[in-house]
Amino acid sequence: MDLITEWLFSALIACLLGAGGYFTLRFAGVQARALPHSVAMLWKRAGKEGITPFQALTIGLASRVGTGNIVGIAVALTVGGPGAIFWMWLTALLGMSTAFVESTLAQIFKVPHKNQTFRGGPAYYIRMGLNSRLWSTLFALALIFAYGFTFNAVQTNSIADAFHQAFGWERGLTGVALALLSAPILFGGVRRVGYVTSVVVPAMAFGYLMLCAYAVWQHLSVLPEMVGLIFKSAFGVQQAAGGLAGYAFAQAVMTGVRRGLFSNEAGMGSAPNAAATATVRHPVSQGLLQMLAAGIDTLVICSATAFMILVSGQYVAGAPMEGAALTQRALASAVGDWGGLFMTWSIFFFAWTTLIGNYAYAEGNISFLCRKKIVLVLFRLAVLGFIVVGSLSRSTQVWQMADISMAVMALINLAAIACLGKYALIAWQDYKAQRRAGIREPVFNRTILPPALASKLAADVWEARAAQAIKTREFNAKTRPFGIGEARRKMV
Repeated sequence: MDLITEWLFSALIACLLGAGGYFTLRFAGVQARALPHSVAMLWKRAGKEGITPFQALTIGLASRVGTGNIVGIAVALTVGGPGAIFWMWLTALLGMSTAFVESTLAQIFKVPHKNQTFRGGPAYYIRMGLNSRLWSTLFALALIFAYGFTFNAVQTNSIADAFHQAFGWERGLTGVALALLSAPILFGGVRRVGYVTSVVVPAMAFGYLMLCAYAVWQHLSVLPEMVGLIFKSAFGVQQAAGGLAGYAFAQAVMTGVRRGLFSNEAGMGSAPNAAATATVRHPVSQGLLQMLAAGIDTLVICSATAFMILVSGQYVAGAPMEGAALTQRALASAVGDWGGLFMTWSIFFFAWTTLIGNYAYAEGNISFLCRKKIVLVLFRLAVLGFIVVGSLSRSTQVWQMADISMAVMALINLAAIACLGKYALIAWQDYKAQRRAGIREPVFNRTILPPALASKLAADVWEARAAQAIKTREFNAKTRPFGIGEARRKMV
């Protein structure tokens, strides 16, 4: 199992960083240039139909912001050293461009679903964009296995372990309680998941960040030293005197990229499933929001955990691998014993929202493979059963299965977006052109794409929105004076 994991991740690291670098150059640093606009879009009011852009964002964040932000960061520090944090940052910065491309593609290739919602993601854009039934099916199966089962087992295992240590609760009973709590949301479908995550995720993330900020402020004087340690350790400088620089460098890179990918999911092909559900006027708008979500997850929340641990003095180089216990001690050193209790409930909310976010991803791919209602019902029951199983599984086995599933998914998705990225670029250029022309809310029309591709896209997804937008006074007033041209005015 270890050999398979190492081989897959060796290939994945090269593909992940290569794709991130390529898209960063191809889209002229979109993650930096469009960042202010992405932040401003958070406050944009949305309509009530379907799933709003903010709800799709929080579904993506719910899956990203999980135990990897607490347990995974502590593991990364103890296995790869402080230098692993630098490589997580680099993975996130490059990955933000990848997240933008894959989520924009998910919107372009999305299809209508019941109750004014949509479905989409890599399985859909592989099928329509690359005409590959085989690879789209393989991706869908890999995602269902990963997000319906193994990743949820990781989250359930973390909750069961935390509650067992804090309260002495039996792991199996915790799993049963978690399944009962999740059942009404899972059977409510993606729309109910979106509603729950839009309420819980912002509150959860804000509370955790505030406490981390307080813990860091308590040891503010050593923060510059800790930042320096991260950069020195990233390249093996800190370990050079002991002759272990090469090994330390490799460990830092491998651990940092692995945990960074597990946390922000850029390039994995998971977040596009949430991005596709949003009701928007232009694919790029959701691409920008999902790009921002990838940055928030790693550059903000993961960094907060890492800084809190490093400045607390609880991290000891060369100590045995630790997870939640290390983070709990770091927090307790700043706020007292109740910090451990707070961390237990933080793990619960982080892991539980990730669990229901993961389900939303899997449901979209179940719909891709089969539309029969009984299949979806059976899948929901299987997910609930696996929640209980995950609470009783060995932690190391669960994490290894999750890593392998993630690597397979990511390699398929990265190959797909490398081929289809040119269509995301067309959409990005169209979005920028409309913004430069003074249109506050650009509108997408499939006819800007090559005719052979445009004919495959769902006509009732974009044309209806274009027709609605073009009739508004604001759209007409801003289009004609700036000379966008006859083609743009004849969107319908």
